[in-house]
Amino acid sequence: MKEDKVQELTKQLEEGIKDLYNSDKYKDYLDVMSKFHNYSSNNIGLILLQKPDATKVAGFNSWKNNFKRFVSKGEKGIAILAPAPYKKIVEVDKIDSITKKPILNNDGTKEKEQKEITQNYFRVVYVFDISQTNGEPLPELATKLTEEVKGFDDLFLVLKNVSEFPIEYEDIKSSANGYCDPVNKRIAIKEGLGEAQIIKTTIHEIAHSILHSDIKNKEKDSSTREVEAESIAYVVSNVLGIDTSSYSFGYVGGWSKDKELTQLKSSLDTIQKTAHDLISNVEKELLLLQRNRENNLKISLYDGEVDLDRIKEENIEKLPLSKKIKEAKEKADKVNKDIKPEINVEIERN
Repeated sequence: MKEDKVQELTKQLEEGIKDLYNSDKYKDYLDVMSKFHNYSSNNIGLILLQKPDATKVAGFNSWKNNFKRFVSKGEKGIAILAPAPYKKIVEVDKIDSITKKPILNNDGTKEKEQKEITQNYFRVVYVFDISQTNGEPLPELATKLTEEVKGFDDLFLVLKNVSEFPIEYEDIKSSANGYCDPVNKRIAIKEGLGEAQIIKTTIHEIAHSILHSDIKNKEKDSSTREVEAESIAYVVSNVLGIDTSSYSFGYVGGWSKDKELTQLKSSLDTIQKTAHDLISNVEKELLLLQRNRENNLKISLYDGEVDLDRIKEENIEKLPLSKKIKEAKEKADKVNKDIKPEINVEIERN
């Protein structure tokens, strides 16, 4: 019964992928990905199929134990696929460690040995959207991050920090808003663009630098590279709160027309993984930037004489440096005065 359910969900995904690219659903799919970028492309598709308005999902026990929220009575779960690998013993050819060829018995047959392998398997689990639960409000990490980063300059700095290629403005004469130069390992952004366009273009070119700058990925045609980079830019921009309402993916239908299912699925996996990694790195840099700001604030409060934080915590009296030196000297003089010299001192002679 469970295996039938897995097959049913897998079939739904396969049938939905082609339809996804040939309709307006692609943008909806990326919207869901921006909310659940840590989920696999398969599960993002399943969430979209069953509850397209979902915003935050978790399992029944996870809502209860981790967030102190409870699934409302009568709510139907969203079925997703969870990996459930298991180990089993199989009989395989015994391989010579030197020649890397099968070892033969005296009769010429291949010698066998038992080996433990991990078998991939998926099981159906159910998650629930926050709208299907009630209880304590959730902490809004993304909102806090947005509030902590004050303006465009900070966000652009963070993107420059996470990029493997240096990023700089350039007076690009063509209609392109930017480009990634894998040969010289640099990214150029057109001068004079609006702030939102700069962020979106920067993410797009960073995606190119991650995915399409090595020999392996140069085998992808230019349309595939653009679909992947633009989709990643959409997802990451959405998470960062950049307006994505003007995005259009009308060209994906023509691009996907002659692609095999495995190629389309591969691009979805690539988009999900790259967007997730990029978002995670940006979030880490945002937190690091905030911590550095807090540390710099503490440094600015240190006036070269006394640590003001320490004064507050330990109620230490603030003294001018000259007075501190004078007091230290007086204490040293007092200590020296109290030391009485020994009159009878033996000198050891050899």
